[in-house]
Amino acid sequence: MKLWKQGNQSTNEIIEQFTVGDDRVLDLEIAKYDIEASKAHAQMLKKVELLSDQEYRAIANELEKIGETISEETFIIEEEFEDVHSKIEYELTQALGDTGKKIHAGRSRNDQVLVCLHLYVKDQINEIKQLIKPLFEQLLDLSETHKEVLIPGYTHMQVAMPSSFGLWFAAYAESLIDDLHQLNAAFDIADQNPLGSAAGYGSSLPINREITTTLLGFSTLKYNSVAAQMSRGRLEKFTAFGLSAVAGTLSKMAMDVCLYCNQNYDFLSFPDSLTTGSSIMPHKKNPDAFELIRAKCNDIQSLPNELTLIINNLPSGYHRDYQLLKGKLFPAVETVKSCLYTCKLMIEQMQVHEDVIADNKYKYIYSVEAVNDKVEQGVPFRVAYKDIGKAIEEGDFEPNKNIRHTHEGSISNLCNEEIQKKFNAVFNSNN
Repeated sequence: MKLWKQGNQSTNEIIEQFTVGDDRVLDLEIAKYDIEASKAHAQMLKKVELLSDQEYRAIANELEKIGETISEETFIIEEEFEDVHSKIEYELTQALGDTGKKIHAGRSRNDQVLVCLHLYVKDQINEIKQLIKPLFEQLLDLSETHKEVLIPGYTHMQVAMPSSFGLWFAAYAESLIDDLHQLNAAFDIADQNPLGSAAGYGSSLPINREITTTLLGFSTLKYNSVAAQMSRGRLEKFTAFGLSAVAGTLSKMAMDVCLYCNQNYDFLSFPDSLTTGSSIMPHKKNPDAFELIRAKCNDIQSLPNELTLIINNLPSGYHRDYQLLKGKLFPAVETVKSCLYTCKLMIEQMQVHEDVIADNKYKYIYSVEAVNDKVEQGVPFRVAYKDIGKAIEEGDFEPNKNIRHTHEGSISNLCNEEIQKKFNAVFNSNN
């Protein structure tokens, strides 16, 4: 059923299928939000006397029943319906007759979709943050547990200076804080009520948008009706930047893990149950989970650009181009959540090898320590640098393996308590 059709209008079946696309499936993700927003809208219509108390109660009760079918996953959007919004309005009309037809006063499908997406994004960001938190805590715990275990640090993929598992684990923990900033920014953009902007130009009915803002738990309105409609696409794009930030951290960590469990590095390993084998090589223990995290997260990092190419150069107002955004955003959200969950599962069973640094091939990572020892004795840095370089060239270099890094964020002063405080502040900033 197409709510916008008049009289005997018909639509070519090919055009109909092309324009509806996957909306019936994708809209199941936002069905509960349409119920929530419709309840708030109906309550507002009652308060401005566009619905009687009796009509409001009838609509609210019926919406509650539909909401239960959504919760029970028995709610279906059949082929005769264009989207979730038309299906829910049809159900209301079937049950309540003319009373059900009153629910759409003062709104459009445009702001219906918008408010559902805003509510969806807020919930999904909160879910993603709840998955980031245990991963962050696991990384910081591992940092403390293995803070004395040295490993080589690399620049240009070449052995460079001493690092440690404490430094490595905490690096990714603190990087997740930056990702939270991005997610919080997207949350703040989503936390603006677009309902009541209708098709983008408001309504001549005496609706009260402050009422729905409060009822739906938004911190503020998207006041300008045109600006509210222009948030379509921008909302998804800013959310994509948040997803991409998380994905970038997970992808880089996955790459490190794949290197570090390679036999040539042999810094860490995993239980057999978390690795896969080979059909012809009986010795293989492949880190497939991290390889897939790397690939999936690299794919997600393209999402902001994909969305930009869909919405770029569109004038103000609604355009059907926006329909394609859900098919990009919704799967990406689920992918990020599954990657966070899987990464936490793998990390908590990671086996750290404690004697890595003893291999003689890493002796030159202490060259900077030797230079700095001379600097502390008053030798100019460039002179000390040349002296140690000459000793290395002539084969006379003997490393002093006593690490004395004391500044904030160094091997011997990880500042994990400060990192934890910073995380708590950012994590709770819009909760």
